[in-house]
Parts: sequence; structure tokens; C-alpha cells
Amino acid sequence: MSEAAFCPRCGDSVPEGATGHTRRERALCNDCYFEDFELVDAPERVEVTVCAHCGAVERGNRWEDVGARDYTDVAIESVSEALGVHVDAEDVSWGVDPEQVDETTIRMHCQFSGVVRGEPLVEEFTVPVKIAKQTCQRCGRIAGDYYASVVQVRAVGDRTPTSEETERAREIAEEITESMEATGDRNAFVTEVTEKPEGLDLKLSDTKIGKNVARKLTEELGGAYDSSETLVTEDEDGNEVYRVTFAIRLPEFVPGDVIDLADDDEGPVLVRSVQGNLKGVRLTTGEPFEATHEVGDAPDARKLGTRADGEETTLVAVEDENAVQVLDPETYASVTVARPDYLDTDETEVPVLKSRAGIHVLPS
Repeated sequence: MSEAAFCPRCGDSVPEGATGHTRRERALCNDCYFEDFELVDAPERVEVTVCAHCGAVERGNRWEDVGARDYTDVAIESVSEALGVHVDAEDVSWGVDPEQVDETTIRMHCQFSGVVRGEPLVEEFTVPVKIAKQTCQRCGRIAGDYYASVVQVRAVGDRTPTSEETERAREIAEEITESMEATGDRNAFVTEVTEKPEGLDLKLSDTKIGKNVARKLTEELGGAYDSSETLVTEDEDGNEVYRVTFAIRLPEFVPGDVIDLADDDEGPVLVRSVQGNLKGVRLTTGEPFEATHEVGDAPDARKLGTRADGEETTLVAVEDENAVQVLDPETYASVTVARPDYLDTDETEVPVLKSRAGIHVLPS
């Protein structure tokens, strides 16, 4: 049998296998051990800083989006993080009953239970939580109209970007900022969107957003972009801070345009795509057309009209495999026009475009 141990404080015997975090604690009897024992180490007060605009909570040196409007959950989480349960406690359970004192003060009535040295213990206490409202860096920048890059959406020549193109630019900017926010980047946002007679201007909080918008928009809609930097200030460390402008030039022609290529006698082309290089279909034959890599999306051509300018007219007769007769949509005279292979000769009405190049049957 092992020799009985006695408490150095009172002289009573110490139960065999007595627990304790330190050797001194393990040497104490139960009565002396519990004299100084605290099941829970609780702060006298907990302060939580919340952004008054977006509800983000400040944790250390960063802000976290929690969308807080009812701060009870935030208070419970903050108190639970601030509490420390004694390492010798087993089978610990706890509960909390929040009491809303006023808009910025919540009393957290806590109850903990556990088992220490085989003894069940219960401890109750109250921790006041004070909610302090400030403005996070993101909301401060938004309020101050902060931006680090500008995307200018323009088009080549006399054309102005279409509503579909400018709307897509808006969508891409929102998609990119939402994606960055989802990865924890709180400083990603669209500062301002301005419609101008010549196009659209997007002011963005980060140069990465501007570059990605310019890249993705030109990948989808064609064209190209370039960038330029402007020195705006110096930061607190003396480093130069630049604002970057991304100037997008969308192609002169868009899907749906009908164009007449220079130095080309094979007939007009209905533009289908300008991604990479211009692609379309010949209105005289129905054969596909694709500009060379060198020409890209900017062939030397003139615009004759658009698919939307087409008018329905009567298909009068099929002359042969290369020609049909239709009614001129203005004079109603019967005229012979090219027969593209997409034309359905069983139809009685067909869409045509009348331009300076003549009358041409459009795809249905």
C-alpha cells in the first residue's frame, strides 16, 4: 500500500489520485483545494465594437462581416470567447440568459456546471457586455467616395457602347467584388457608376477589380484596353499611391450588325461574334465568314444596318439555286436577290434588309 499523503496547509489526508494543475494543488486536500478554486475565469466586463453602418464586428485588428443588427448573438459569442474553464473540470456544461438593458448594454447571466475531483460544482455569474459603435474602414472609404481604379467603357469610332454592353460591365464589376468579398476581402466594392454620352465610367475600390473588369469584358465582347497610372498621394509610410485608369475600347461592330467589307465583292456579312476576331455569315450565300487573326475584330468595313432593321416581305418566286424574287419592302416591286443557303423556300414571308448595297435576305 502507498503511504498516505497529508495536506501541507491543514494536515488532513489527501485523497489518492487528487488532481491539480500544479504539484502544490495536487498536494492539497479537497477542502483546501476548493478554497481557492474557480471553475470559470470570467472578465468583469466585455466590450464589443460594431460598425454602425454594416454591422461588422471588430476582432483584434480586423473587421468581420456578421450582418449584426440584433447584437445578442454577438454578445454571446464574445463572452464565450472571453471565458476560461478550469483545466481540471470534467463534464462541463453551460448556459446563458441574455438580458437587454438598453440598446448598447446586454447583461449575460451565465451558469456553468462541471465535475472536479469527483465533486459536482455549479457557478453562476453575470458579465455585462457593452456595444460600442464605430465606422469600419470599408464603410469609411465608401462614405468618402474612395476609389483606386477607374474603368472607362468606350467603343471604337463614332459608336457608343450599347445598353447591353454597359449593363454587362456593371454586372461583371458586381460579380468580381462579390467574389472578392466572399474570400474575406472587405475592401472590395464599387464606389460609383456614371453614365456618360460616350459610355460608362466605373470607380472601383481596388486596382485588381478594375483590371479584372477590363480583361473579362474585352474577352466577352471583344476589343482591347490599356491602363495608365496617376500619382494621387503618399501613404503614412511615404510610399507613393497611384490611381489606375483602364480605358476599354469595344469593337466598332457588334453582333447583329450588317457590314460591307472593303476590297471584298462577296457580299455583306451579318456579324455573329467579335470575340477574338470578327465572325459572321454572308448574306449572299449563307457561308460562314471569319476575319483573319491579323484583322481581328476590326476589319475595314462600313455598316449597312442591323438585324433589327430587317423587314418582312413576300417571297415571290425561286428562280434557281442562286436567286429568288422578293417584293421590295418600300416600292413593293418584284426584284431578284441572292439566295443564301439558309433561306427556307417554303416560306411565304422572309426578312430582308434594304441598304445601299441592295436587298439581302436575312436569317430567320
